[in-house]
Amino acid sequence: MEIKTIREIFHSTYGREASGIVRAPGRVNLIGEHTDYNEGFVLPIAIDRYTYGVYGLRDDSIVTFASAQANGRASIDLTGQIEPGAPPWSNYCRGVVAGLANRGLVTRGADILLTTDIPIGGGLGSSAALEIATAMALLAAANKKNGIEPGELVLLCQKAEHEFAGVPVGIMDQSISLMGQRGRALLLDCRSGEGEQVPFEDPDMAVLVVDTQIKHDLASSEYALRREQCHLAAERLGVPTLRDLDEEAIAKGESDDALDRVQLMRVRHVVGEIARTLEGAQALWAGDYAKFGGLMFESHASLRDDYRVSCEELDAIVDLAGGLDGVYGARLTGGGFGGCAIILAKAKKAKAASRAIRKDFARRFGQECPVFATCAAAGASVVQ
Repeated sequence: MEIKTIREIFHSTYGREASGIVRAPGRVNLIGEHTDYNEGFVLPIAIDRYTYGVYGLRDDSIVTFASAQANGRASIDLTGQIEPGAPPWSNYCRGVVAGLANRGLVTRGADILLTTDIPIGGGLGSSAALEIATAMALLAAANKKNGIEPGELVLLCQKAEHEFAGVPVGIMDQSISLMGQRGRALLLDCRSGEGEQVPFEDPDMAVLVVDTQIKHDLASSEYALRREQCHLAAERLGVPTLRDLDEEAIAKGESDDALDRVQLMRVRHVVGEIARTLEGAQALWAGDYAKFGGLMFESHASLRDDYRVSCEELDAIVDLAGGLDGVYGARLTGGGFGGCAIILAKAKKAKAASRAIRKDFARRFGQECPVFATCAAAGASVVQ
């Protein structure tokens, strides 16, 4: 998105010039799905799609929010009690305001416009980008850009999503949006919050994002159910989280009848996915994209069969990609039940793969699926 256009949208919304602009990227999780809330490992990249926070200073204690993509506005008085409210999208912002205000980091009002080119609801971290962009805009407006440590801001935004939006997310999306680096994937330990930057920059390799533009209704309820199933399984096996299990423990749990069939499936995915993520990071360090691609296919099969979060559209994309020349691997990314799939391919074969995917998807499902190439981008920053 052009900065000039963003400033013009702010002016048409608020009738004055903007004071500054920040941006926070979306993300693609290369591997490590549904492991974050089990305190496991994930391996995302920040992508070159962003949510922008355009702000104008005020002389009072009122913070207002408007969105270029969604209806309604929100107005918050920093001197009062900050609670969830309408419109629904503003709750991601309200929670961030509350967290920063409680720390004394936001005391002055601002008008904030939010606009994005991240597919909303596509499993690319749009909610976390909204939260991080909100926080960055408020901190920049208060001249306190360095007023909070990155790890603390991640937890603040996660809490905002839990308490104000009612979504029990892990820390992956906020972490990569804030701490991503150009040309690097982030191997994130979701227990300690510590990360290792892994090389992910090769001109001969391409990442394609395929957006099904489908979001099945059961996504939010099933996400919460999966979390509950994992926590109950960990409790029955006597461990803090599924992060603490290995294949031997799973076999013991099965033989002791400690887990029912569904719990066993969920545990099998999480334990296997954590192992695949660590193995995948080593493959990237070695530049072994064929090995990494194989792990992606294994991840998708586990998400489809054991975690049951895929759908017909995502399966069709991954199945087709597996037979295309130059494709290393493919899998769903995000929570599942729709959203996006990712494909790792040779750069010279990426355009042909993209055409084949679009054509086959339109034939099978009667609608287009946008495909775009992306790369490992830098995390959140002040633009102007």
